[in-house]
Amino acid sequence: MQIQISNPAYLPTKWGDFTIQSFKENEKEHLCVFKNKPKNTLNLRIHSECLTGDALRSLKCDCGEQLDFSLQYMQKYGGMIIYLRQEGRGIGLFNKVNAYALQDKGLDTIEANHQLGFKADERSYEIVEFILKHYGITQINLLSNNPEKLNFLNEKIVLRIPIIITPNRFNTQYLSIKQSQMGHLL
Repeated sequence: MQIQISNPAYLPTKWGDFTIQSFKENEKEHLCVFKNKPKNTLNLRIHSECLTGDALRSLKCDCGEQLDFSLQYMQKYGGMIIYLRQEGRGIGLFNKVNAYALQDKGLDTIEANHQLGFKADERSYEIVEFILKHYGITQINLLSNNPEKLNFLNEKIVLRIPIIITPNRFNTQYLSIKQSQMGHLL
């Protein structure tokens, strides 16, 4: 795995002041956002890109709210968010929009991905291992409800910090599918 690492830079936000650093993995450019210098036991959120939720504030998912929660948490307690460029559970923006169109016709998120020829979740987390090793992180408190992330980082996890988001009328089925079919701890 050939990875390029940017210089760290200051990033003031509405949640507070952070440091950012980018990790370029082939065409994908991932971002680390951290408060305080990373130390051995790190509060960590692994967040996959969601343009519709993170930037456009879509109500169809809980991604933007999870990111907000994580930034507020890091501002208060310190830690890091690894922002992974793997839109739409790894299927990309174009396919995600096509999956949305299928959801508009009554399919759930998993059925829509399958209809397009994808697994329910195409994401991978290998770059996370590289980033943690780069910073010398051996133990984490993981902000996540996702069993895939918990399994991937199992030996490093000291504590799981749940992210509880209040459902709305647009994402109730989405959250129910995440819980019942994907095992998310909601």
